[in-house]
Amino acid sequence: MPLTSAEGIAAGAGYTFYQGELFTGDIYRGNIRSGTLSRFIDAPDGRIAVGMKADIAHNLLFVAGGPTGQAYVYNTKTGDDVATVHLATGFINDVALTTEGAWFTNSSEAALYFLPVGPSGQLGEVERLELSGPGADTSLPFNLNGIAASPDGKTLIVAHTGLGSLFTVDPETGASAPIAIDGVTEGALASPDGILLRGHTVWVVQNTANGSVARMAVNSDFSAATTEAVNASTAFQSPATAALFGNTLAVVNAQFFSGAGTPFEVVRVPAR
Repeated sequence: MPLTSAEGIAAGAGYTFYQGELFTGDIYRGNIRSGTLSRFIDAPDGRIAVGMKADIAHNLLFVAGGPTGQAYVYNTKTGDDVATVHLATGFINDVALTTEGAWFTNSSEAALYFLPVGPSGQLGEVERLELSGPGADTSLPFNLNGIAASPDGKTLIVAHTGLGSLFTVDPETGASAPIAIDGVTEGALASPDGILLRGHTVWVVQNTANGSVARMAVNSDFSAATTEAVNASTAFQSPATAALFGNTLAVVNAQFFSGAGTPFEVVRVPAR
């Protein structure tokens, strides 16, 4: 890919994907089947593009702005700016969508931020949700990272990079609880980054030098998960995030630990 940095990826309609250039904030649009890619949005100076998700129903792309403390919203048909939203100081890391809006993590704070999206795609006022419980630990250099929402939007799952754990979060109260992974509630994962949830299957991208993607089955109340497979592709170079296309995962090589770090790649691996 013709990028100078990479981190986030989002699945769009059909085979379309959106890829962020981390340090410029530019957004590329590609086709996961053909492997083509071109610049879609030339972001203004000073923007950062970390995690992202596409709201296909409303033609919106939500992008976490990292150390800017902002979220950016773009029109996926035109590439136009829809909104720049200030969330908080810290590191706005990733985003998950529900039928009611977008949730953002802040790796420097024990809080989530919710941006409502109305039936016609109109944006509401940002709401801050303070976390309680074990997921609210901010004692480590990097804390809340990836985020996903259950299909009904009543449960959020967050990855905690420093603790090597997953937690559920109640979107009404902010109460967090650990997900026991193979019976372990802390340190079961190596630097978890982006996560995806489909039904009761969760994929966790583990952002180490070579990295891997763990696929786990989560129980009915999201309190426990069992590892089913770990994909440690030799093509991975500190993978950061992933998008799901049917039974294929498109995984971004962020190359944080590999020095020169070009060219940047999206690696396609089986989701099962």
